[in-house]
Amino acid sequence: WGLVNGGRPTSELPSHLMNLEVKKLQNPKYRVVYHAHTTNIIALTFVLPLEDKVFTRELWEMATECPVVFPAGIGVVPWMVPGGADIAIATSELMKQYDAAVWAHHGLFCSGPDFDTTFGLMHTIEKAAQIWVLAQSAGQGKICQTISDDNLRAIAGEFGVTLNEASLG
Repeated sequence: WGLVNGGRPTSELPSHLMNLEVKKLQNPKYRVVYHAHTTNIIALTFVLPLEDKVFTRELWEMATECPVVFPAGIGVVPWMVPGGADIAIATSELMKQYDAAVWAHHGLFCSGPDFDTTFGLMHTIEKAAQIWVLAQSAGQGKICQTISDDNLRAIAGEFGVTLNEASLG
């Protein structure tokens, strides 16, 4: 585990453990909590309102796979000092509803039954954030077309997932 020669666990260990406890109580198959400092998600926390609905909707619009991969959406924790009990509690509350939670100006937490699924979730969310950043940059803040609410519902129907309707317009 690397805890030799004075090594210590990450200061974010309480968040990892609380999130895993929440997810395992919901679904015993959940075994992974993964955290990374995802560049494009962090960038979005500087320009989007720090609200679950806003992040979810913006990211769902970026790629057809997004509503399929994270149909419940994603949660957003406003900036807090990382590593303490307060951020762990706030994140674990969001994990009761979502498999992913953004830490404003810090990164992303994801959870799933195995590492491949969890990494895929994080990769999809970060890729959608990158598309958002690129589209906003290329269009100088103007988006000409996107995936509508009805389109998102059609995707959900085709793939047999239930979207979090609170994240739709």
